[in-house]
Amino acid sequence: MTQYAFAPGCALVLYKARSVDRLLEHLHGEYGEVELLLTCCRHTPQAAIGKRVINVCPGCDRRYRENYADPSTVSLWEILAESDDFAFPDYGGQRMTVIDACPTRDQPRIHNAIRRLAERMNIAVIEPEKTRERGTCCGDISYGKLPTDKVLSQMKAKAATMPVDDIIVYCVSCSKAMFNGGKSPRYMVDLLFNEETVPGIYEPDAWHKELDVFIAEHNDNVDVDGRH
Repeated sequence: MTQYAFAPGCALVLYKARSVDRLLEHLHGEYGEVELLLTCCRHTPQAAIGKRVINVCPGCDRRYRENYADPSTVSLWEILAESDDFAFPDYGGQRMTVIDACPTRDQPRIHNAIRRLAERMNIAVIEPEKTRERGTCCGDISYGKLPTDKVLSQMKAKAATMPVDDIIVYCVSCSKAMFNGGKSPRYMVDLLFNEETVPGIYEPDAWHKELDVFIAEHNDNVDVDGRH
């Protein structure tokens, strides 16, 4: 029998920890016992060895695929897209566009799952000119490589290319970038629970500082319950 671990990712835990609990509750219903994995994927995920990791963060998806021979991984989006038990809200054909996260650029399985989820929530997806495998970064990838004002300029430039103001995002940092660009990001977890996507901390320096602290604290000496 496959053993599962749920890795919500640093960004979602910081953004809306209560959503982690709601998602985990659903996964328990789908698979029975599912462990909560709070060790950051940048550290060796000892608690995940031998398990199939259900990821949320695009960066986690890439690291579990590329950096570790064990565990295997699958995105939450793929699971929910085919779920018979999730109570999807109905957005009445509201028009939204999609920004595809950089770490999933070569992963059509995730692109397809995100759009299937939109379809199941009765969202009309208006694709940007550059999308899926041809998508371009929200600008956050340049943080630490360019001065912050240049990063903000990239975020605003990306936001300006989006065909409608409501933007489906499945990366929390993409959400922050679109807030900086003056758009209305709709984080997929929020859409699933019919909740508003709120800015929180979104200025790049402050957001990355918060992430760095969390990543350092959630290392391979932290167990699945978050205790040191």
